[in-house]
Amino acid sequence: MSSWYAAEEYYRFLAAREESRFNIHLQWFAAEDEGRTEEPTEQKIRKAREDGKVAKSSEFTSSLVLLFPIIGIGIMAPRMLATMEEMLAYFLQLSTQLDVSREAQIVPAFFSYYARLVAPPALIAFAAALLANLLQVGFLFSTKPITPDFSKIVPNFPRFLQKSFFSGEALFNFSKSIFKVIIIGIIAYINIRMELELIIQFVNAPYKYSFINLAGIAFRILVEAAIALLLLSLPDYLFQKKQHRESIKMTKQEVKEERKTMEGDPLVRSRLRERMRDMLNQNMMQNVPEADVVVTNPTHFAIGLEWKQERMNAPVVIAKGQDNIAQRIKEIARENEVPIIENKPLARALYSEVEIGDEIPEQYYEVMAIVLSEVYRMKAQEQVS
Repeated sequence: MSSWYAAEEYYRFLAAREESRFNIHLQWFAAEDEGRTEEPTEQKIRKAREDGKVAKSSEFTSSLVLLFPIIGIGIMAPRMLATMEEMLAYFLQLSTQLDVSREAQIVPAFFSYYARLVAPPALIAFAAALLANLLQVGFLFSTKPITPDFSKIVPNFPRFLQKSFFSGEALFNFSKSIFKVIIIGIIAYINIRMELELIIQFVNAPYKYSFINLAGIAFRILVEAAIALLLLSLPDYLFQKKQHRESIKMTKQEVKEERKTMEGDPLVRSRLRERMRDMLNQNMMQNVPEADVVVTNPTHFAIGLEWKQERMNAPVVIAKGQDNIAQRIKEIARENEVPIIENKPLARALYSEVEIGDEIPEQYYEVMAIVLSEVYRMKAQEQVS
């Protein structure tokens, strides 16, 4: 029996060791991690954005990169065609020359014509890609997406296959690709079908006439396909936004840790609060002259309150005491001409419920307003007398 248990433990050890070998942290599978049920916090969203993780549709970018250069080529077509004719004539003429310096002219001429033909559409495509990204995510520059991460070199193949072939995202991307092929095919079929009689005439038509008309048909197909892809990119962006939101969801433990980081450890905050209260208690007698009113029991309790409307939401307790300390608070208040108002329920309630340095609760606002109005009345009488 003991040998059977020993063998079982040995196989468990081998299984655990084998599992640890392939237990690789993969940040890009975080969207499907178990337990991520909590909505991301603002800090999590901000951190993901700093890391370059944002909701973005590549379909929207590619459709603009296709649409804008095609329109640009359509506008610049006469000039580009003239440049191509000039280039063809130049190189044909150059090929008939026997000058030995001809070889040195070919490379500069090639790059000159190449820049004149390619640079405008390339610049338009670059501007379109930049505009597409700005419209989706705003201005964002981050090198983290291209920073090497060696933990991602060896993927978890079962998870990778599930994400790539058997997940909702994979099904959506597959359906999207099929739909794009169908849409482009329909657009091309309709345009060619409409111009079929014209295309048949190209056999006997001049070359330039055939080229211009065929280019016009191709241009129309490309523009309509780009617009269709642009419309298709809108639901894709919504899907990518939803997927991004799912990918940065947090576990309850992560939310708790983040709250602890943002607000501080509750134990530390409690100790700081106690320390602050001790300091206020030690300096409480020095704060009595700053009070606007002292509320008394009148023999057992005394509460010193400060009210500065420009920087306080409610009156603040700056001193409180019972029995002998209460008598001492009242003595200091008389010496500094601080008004003393007797209100037994209020004094007892504030002593038991409010700590030094805290504002009074909202339920005592009305009573406190009556006390302060009495203080203002007393001060007004002193000024008159």
